[in-house]
Amino acid sequence: MNWLSQIISVAGFSIRTIPERKGAAIAAAVGIAGVVGVLVGVLAIAEGFRQTMIASARPDVAIVLRSGADNEMNSGLTREETRIISTAPGIKNGPNGPLTSSELFVVINLLKRSTRTDANVPLRGVEPNAYAVRDTIQIVEGRKFEPGKNEIIVGVGAARAFADLEIGKDIKVGKNLWHVVGLFSAGGGAEESEIWTDAAVLQPAYQREDNFQSVYVKLASPESFTEFKDFLTTHPQVKTKQSKLGDYFLDQSSMLSDFITTIGVFIAGLMALGALFGALNTMYGAVAARTREIATLRALGFGAMPVMVSVLAESVALALVGGVAGAGIAFLSFNGYQASTLNWASFSQVTFRFAVTPALLTQAVLFAIALGVLGGLLPAFRAARLPIAQALRET
Repeated sequence: MNWLSQIISVAGFSIRTIPERKGAAIAAAVGIAGVVGVLVGVLAIAEGFRQTMIASARPDVAIVLRSGADNEMNSGLTREETRIISTAPGIKNGPNGPLTSSELFVVINLLKRSTRTDANVPLRGVEPNAYAVRDTIQIVEGRKFEPGKNEIIVGVGAARAFADLEIGKDIKVGKNLWHVVGLFSAGGGAEESEIWTDAAVLQPAYQREDNFQSVYVKLASPESFTEFKDFLTTHPQVKTKQSKLGDYFLDQSSMLSDFITTIGVFIAGLMALGALFGALNTMYGAVAARTREIATLRALGFGAMPVMVSVLAESVALALVGGVAGAGIAFLSFNGYQASTLNWASFSQVTFRFAVTPALLTQAVLFAIALGVLGGLLPAFRAARLPIAQALRET
């Protein structure tokens, strides 16, 4: 009997005898399933938030902020600067000229539907070209706001998460009433958490008659960004920062996503220690229960390595069952779950859906297998080093 056939035979026999130790085996598998479930659930938050932030980003759309600004909240551009930006080369032309939208971004206070607590919600003033610049925006109910009127359209995510944003209702912001006339989608992007209105109406309401905070630009092609950026970088009358929209959103999401991921890994790591001790206890128990069996195999000529592999195979099998179960439960429980959180870059709420991706499930199962290997390693060494004569005498 060669080495490989010994491993297959002993490992197969070890796995088939797991039902004889079902109590300890189930406890170990459940522990690992819990670790995997928590890990997937927390990482699904970070992945869902990241996907939402970049979902509507297009390679041919750029955003321009004031030089040194990290986000729209701390940016500021004059009307003259926005005019110069619209003359830059590389911008796609529409029926009414260059496809640019100078925009104002403010944060208003609304009630969350679920908790009836206050939340910061983005109110964005846009120009008519905003729909052409961001071609993911689609009116799904009602109509667009009319220029010059106190009318707003609401992202479908904001409408789900916050109170009094149904079509036909009015919301009071400061001294002004704003009438909801439509709902829009944005391909699952961050804009679905926003409320839009006419920039020309929003400016006097917030005493910013000649000021904007950003300019969104539709490029002639993704490759036109270099030409567009070089023009603004060297222009003596403007001091601006240009980014492709995808890069901007990715940067906006990285701080919160990295924080959530770190917290998730830390919590899962603490739980993994408990699961690891459970796996060690289970496998030491399995070795103790099979002491005479292992000694008999060694006396019949089976090597130490096949015995070690058999113990590891049992440990990995239990971990794999627990990992797959935990990943499956996490997928059914969390994937697509709707939530909202604070975007630290803009200090406003972003609605998003948890995203349990295939890559995340694969990583979680591999993590479970790693726990199985670690949990079975020391018991496997013990099994391989059992004194044959002494073990055969044990009852």
